[in-house]
Amino acid sequence: MAVLVNPGEHDTVVVVDFGAQYSQLIARRVREARVYSEIVPHDASLEEILARSPKGVILSGGPKSVHVPGAPGIDQRLWDAGIPVLGICYGAQLMAQSLGGTVAATGVGEYGRTPIRRLGPSVIMSDAAEDTEAWMSHFDSIVSPPAGFSVVASAPGAEVAAFEAADRALFGVQFHPEVAHTPHGQDMLHRFLHDVCGCRPTWTHTSIIASAVEAISAQVGPDRALCALSGGVDSSVAAALVATAIGERLTCVFVDTGLMREGESEQVEETFRRQFGLDLIHVKAADRFFAALSGLTDPELKRKAVGETFIRIFEEVALEHSDARYLVQGTLYPDVVESGFGKAEVIKSHHNVGGLPETMDLDLVEPLRSLFKDEVRAVGEELGLPEEILWRQPFPGPGLSVRIVGEVTRERTEVLRAADAIVVEEIRRAGLARQLWQAFAVLPAVRTVGVMGDERTYAYPIVIRAVESEDAMTADWARLPWELLERLSNRLVNEVPGVNRVAYDITSKPPGTIEWE
Repeated sequence: MAVLVNPGEHDTVVVVDFGAQYSQLIARRVREARVYSEIVPHDASLEEILARSPKGVILSGGPKSVHVPGAPGIDQRLWDAGIPVLGICYGAQLMAQSLGGTVAATGVGEYGRTPIRRLGPSVIMSDAAEDTEAWMSHFDSIVSPPAGFSVVASAPGAEVAAFEAADRALFGVQFHPEVAHTPHGQDMLHRFLHDVCGCRPTWTHTSIIASAVEAISAQVGPDRALCALSGGVDSSVAAALVATAIGERLTCVFVDTGLMREGESEQVEETFRRQFGLDLIHVKAADRFFAALSGLTDPELKRKAVGETFIRIFEEVALEHSDARYLVQGTLYPDVVESGFGKAEVIKSHHNVGGLPETMDLDLVEPLRSLFKDEVRAVGEELGLPEEILWRQPFPGPGLSVRIVGEVTRERTEVLRAADAIVVEEIRRAGLARQLWQAFAVLPAVRTVGVMGDERTYAYPIVIRAVESEDAMTADWARLPWELLERLSNRLVNEVPGVNRVAYDITSKPPGTIEWE
């Protein structure tokens, strides 16, 4: 059983996900208002929602029309459950239609920044100017609100841009207050969360630490634990939290998979053994991982092979070195969402979630499982971890194996490792390391024809991937300077044997993912 930060002492707001790009962003914005939030699928029953004892419910946007056969719905009992509800975009249209209002395809959609006008007194829009802007993304429009609701804002393509029935604590907005492009959007959420729902602002970094330490102590008791330490921000913060809870009964294990970035193994040794004095076991297991990956090309199979190999090694270390019963992992909320936790769609099986074997001898301790990356960094800062750890770019647990598209071999790994080191070095030299969420190299296991020194070459291409993001749930490709791309191309072709072509990935997430596999 994995331990999560215990939200029991905090007021909770449930975000119902209708497949929106922004569902995770809504949950993060709620937490920025110091209120704990959880995401549930749209087909959750009222009983499942009530089991979380929510102070309020937010209905997300979504890609469907309420008129399409099989369009996502909501348990109709929600409207009379006595819980404040805020519908956003699709969620607002669903609320309007379900309660007797009219939603129609007017032939006039609105996308991007849109002028809106506040029409009178409003509970949640009281901080907005009479004439302001909001971020719209819709085709259908609410033509008339349900009986008993007041229209409190309008837009050129949406006569009912916001409506509310304050006496029933039901509110709907056609726009997206969670997006930064909506002025006063966070103020609107604040009004709903604190003024309407009555939520207490208790979800703070210090409260997260306190509840996590309490939950870890209760779960582990007098026993020992191992921490799967990669040197990245997630595992480092998890280690710091568990060390705070159980002290010397924690042993950190760094598994050198042979799939790490250039110089990473040495850096982990230097930082955690020498600087922090942690009990660190360094397992050199490259041969085992390359054997487990031999012949595999399907990314799901590669992730699962890496996940199982990790677990078996940790089980062996537990018996040989510390007789531990627990394994600490730096699993985050986005890992759980993308791995299809509950009823969510599987995007990819993270090696530490969907990639875990069915049977394990160790119980998991996952103190970050409820948190987003920005929350983890803030917790790490509160715990006193150094900046060079907190701001390391994310690196997948399966390492370079999921940045090689195709079979993983030692030769391809060495080519990619050298290429990635050049990308990282040039990004740092350009002063872009903190601006970018990630920047790295990808090696498709194909060969392309080129000419070098008047001779024909048949070598690998390298794809550069650089994105900007806040939490990895969505990301935009980075507009790197042409001069930087030219320098990267020249260095990669000239300095990495086996490379004769360089491409730049200009795909955002969605539709792509940040990693290629």
